[in-house]
Amino acid sequence: MNRKIARRTMLKGLLGGAVVTVGLPWLEYFSAKPAYAQSAFPTRFGLYFWGNGMHPYRWVPDGEGSDYTLSEQLAPLESVKEDITVVSGLEVKTPNTIPHAAGAAGILSCAPLLIEGESNTFAEPSIDQVIADGIGGATRFRSLEYGAEPESGLSHNGPNSINPAENSPYALFERLFGTSFRAPGDDGEVDPSVGLRRSVLDAVMDDAADLKGRLGKHDRDRLAQHLESVRELELRLARLEEDPPMLEACSAPEPPEESYPDVDGRPQISAKNRAMCDVVSMAIACDQTRVFSNFVTAPVNNLLFPHANAGHHQLTHDEPGEQPQVNDIVLQLMDEFAYMVDTLRSIPEGEGTVLDHCAVLATSDVSYGRTHRLDEFPIILAGTAGGRLKKGIHVRKEKENATKVHVMFMRALGMNVDGFGVDDAQTDGALSEIEV
Repeated sequence: MNRKIARRTMLKGLLGGAVVTVGLPWLEYFSAKPAYAQSAFPTRFGLYFWGNGMHPYRWVPDGEGSDYTLSEQLAPLESVKEDITVVSGLEVKTPNTIPHAAGAAGILSCAPLLIEGESNTFAEPSIDQVIADGIGGATRFRSLEYGAEPESGLSHNGPNSINPAENSPYALFERLFGTSFRAPGDDGEVDPSVGLRRSVLDAVMDDAADLKGRLGKHDRDRLAQHLESVRELELRLARLEEDPPMLEACSAPEPPEESYPDVDGRPQISAKNRAMCDVVSMAIACDQTRVFSNFVTAPVNNLLFPHANAGHHQLTHDEPGEQPQVNDIVLQLMDEFAYMVDTLRSIPEGEGTVLDHCAVLATSDVSYGRTHRLDEFPIILAGTAGGRLKKGIHVRKEKENATKVHVMFMRALGMNVDGFGVDDAQTDGALSEIEV
């Protein structure tokens, strides 16, 4: 009888007399969850997240399908309209227990917020990490998290396990294009840890081969995909060591400023965001990562934006009337999203662009910030995941489950999923109007 394989079983080997390990992928052997499939062509998932929502009555476009007009708050996206899709009317179905925090957990993890005494956390991994499990293993960085506002990250591996978002454009540049990166034609030294990492991967292959005999067909396929990813990563690291990646548009960008001090008490959100978008878009072109999350601002942030006389969150509650200052802040945040989209589509890749091979989700933690609504949730999509998603349209889905967006994205990215979400947020449906 085959012995039971524990969930945390590692592939083991010897390197220099010491035991080294590499974690296993998720296998059906551990549960009834299906194995993920991988696309042969690099497709990527991106997230653009801002805090404090929008104004639904200024957000929802007029018209549906391709014959629609951008609303007042979506007007900054006019230059990229042909490359985005607006989905209106969706609702985050998780309980709205704690304003902002529950909405963030609901849209990003599709599970209720986990409340622990005076604190709270995500009960489940956020969508970026779920997708990174499916498509992120073949690259140098399984996922990247960054944001213009300090402490703005909401990428979760699970309860009380956050992936910090880098908020320094220069530190992000150094991480991606520092000593471990070589642009075409460079002869510089490579980080010596790269060679050690390759050796570790080689060392566990015998143990992996022995494991195959104890698995069912789906698990064997999944393990084969994982080992192929391990081997692909080994080859990628070898190319970094021996020769730089010869991708058509791959090159090291210019380093950003080392610091972005506040100007008259106002943080340089736009300048930092654009510098990081420039760096990350080239990292994607160099296939250093396939999962990237831009947490430009956080829920409940009180950043002092240009032209505002108080912090963002305070204004969403205290500014009277039509809230012109809040409206202006939303316009600024949409302008930053337009820059991110335009940067991705400005990089050629094959017969298309980097954006064409991305599926990007833009969203927030609430819809109407003043009342913390979770219906009429802000959802914008960009890119087509290699032609698997439609673009340039407005889709109206009143009161339907926002989790359908995540199911649609995972399927478009080649992940074999039956559904997603927990309790009322669970669904096995997608958005057929957008799927190709």
